[in-house]
Amino acid sequence: MLLATHRTFGMPTLHVSSLSRLHETVAAVRASHVVTLINVNTVVERPAGIAPERHLFLGMSDIVASMDGHVAPAEAHVERFLGFVSEWDRAAPLVIHCWAGISRSTAAAFIAACALGPKRDEEEIATALRTASPSATPNARLVAIADGMLGRQGRMSAAIDRIGRGEDAFEGTPFRLALA
Repeated sequence: MLLATHRTFGMPTLHVSSLSRLHETVAAVRASHVVTLINVNTVVERPAGIAPERHLFLGMSDIVASMDGHVAPAEAHVERFLGFVSEWDRAAPLVIHCWAGISRSTAAAFIAACALGPKRDEEEIATALRTASPSATPNARLVAIADGMLGRQGRMSAAIDRIGRGEDAFEGTPFRLALA
């Protein structure tokens, strides 16, 4: 099973999950860090073994344009995420989740892979993401913000546009994305 091993040939890995599969994913991969990207008022119980300082909660709706009653993904969210990921020691996996494991979390995994692999090709990362998750539909607003912050000159957004919308699904299947 994909979650049975937490590292691939000694390389650190990112894992993506839905909220409903968060605890089993964290336990299965022996994660040390968790990132939650979910609506502001959603209660998320921190998984056992994850210290409070190793759990980043980013409250935002899964939207790409401002909408009354919702918190749109913003530069502040991406800045906090990039800071958290840069401090991750990579000794154990990082699990990223949102409600369904399809949009916000897949965008964050793509962003993390780009940030932690500054010389890695965006197209290659996007293709690896699509291969790992047929339902991945990364939130375009999160990706565009990170693209600008990371100086990728539109290449991140173009790579995500190229892989397009993923297969329809109510919930994504947990998956692993290698960092190299």
